[in-house]
Amino acid sequence: MLWPPPGAETTDTSDLERLYDYPDDLDRPWVQVNFISSLDGAMSVAGRSAGLGNAADKKIFALGRDLADVVLVGAGTALAEGYRGVRAGEVRAERRARLGLSPVPPIAVVTARCSPTPESLLIADTSVPPIVLTSEAAPRERRDALAAAGADVVVAGEETVDLPAALRALGERGLRRVNCEGGPQLLGALIAADLVDQLCLTLAPLLAGGDSGRIARGPLPDVPRTVRLESALHHEDDEVGGALMLRYRRTR
Repeated sequence: MLWPPPGAETTDTSDLERLYDYPDDLDRPWVQVNFISSLDGAMSVAGRSAGLGNAADKKIFALGRDLADVVLVGAGTALAEGYRGVRAGEVRAERRARLGLSPVPPIAVVTARCSPTPESLLIADTSVPPIVLTSEAAPRERRDALAAAGADVVVAGEETVDLPAALRALGERGLRRVNCEGGPQLLGALIAADLVDQLCLTLAPLLAGGDSGRIARGPLPDVPRTVRLESALHHEDDEVGGALMLRYRRTR
């Protein structure tokens, strides 16, 4: 499918919403993962995924936040990409109201050692309380400091974050539409635990070279996870030589 269709307004995202929206009547957290990669497999340029981005990918990225109850991200990615809280003007209020979602999705950061500080943008620059998913191994003083700064601190797991338990905690808060924005270590852990329901992968028309890692890194799962291609969109404009936006769903 070409997107946008020839002659269509590029601002019309109703078809994209239909393709990328979450299943109805979810009874558990449902995890969608959003990544971009170069054609030769690089997940970043000069250490940041922004070097791969294009207008089409930015549209899908924004749509992921529009449709989500919560944005899930690893602490390393949050630090490298300069994450802060989502602001009202960064999501489409009409869409979220129509879908019965809160005005702004919170950020849930996965950090085994409670690495963000109360002064970090994730904690200090946000309109809704962030959620910190951490472990018993995180120093008590760090957990207490983040809680005092307004974060919702969730302890799930002993030495590392127990992702099934962390997702259950999100579900208990009514946050079932989970939009994961990386990074590779978090994706690898989600794959190993068989918690990825959908992967949205943009292939940027770039040969990046370099020594960038792959989009997933972590423990080897017992078996590779089988996914099914649900949609493929091709977007071309004067800026980009043809981005391919793929959406794969887990078969169970």
